[in-house]
Amino acid sequence: MQQDLVQKIKQDPNYHQLVRQRSRFGWLLTSLMMVVYYGYILLIAFDKEFLAAKTGTGVMTWGMPIGLFVIVFTVLVTGIYVRRANSKYDALTQAIQAKVQA
Repeated sequence: MQQDLVQKIKQDPNYHQLVRQRSRFGWLLTSLMMVVYYGYILLIAFDKEFLAAKTGTGVMTWGMPIGLFVIVFTVLVTGIYVRRANSKYDALTQAIQAKVQA
């Protein structure tokens, strides 16, 4: 019984679409996150003077807003994925479940 269910799911075109879209989108967001994060790390490693430079007449340096950007970007990327998962991917999953249960 369990193998039949697995085979039905694997043969469903919605399943293939779900896997393809989710993987592609996940890798895109992962790539963006890695560029931002490793860009920041490389900036720390190779241009400390820029990060230590003051943004104005106060005490804040460029490292603080850029570091905050990395954190905010992470939260935004997570929110974007969750929003897509709750709309597109959940709909595809429900379509697969409905077809398999029928």
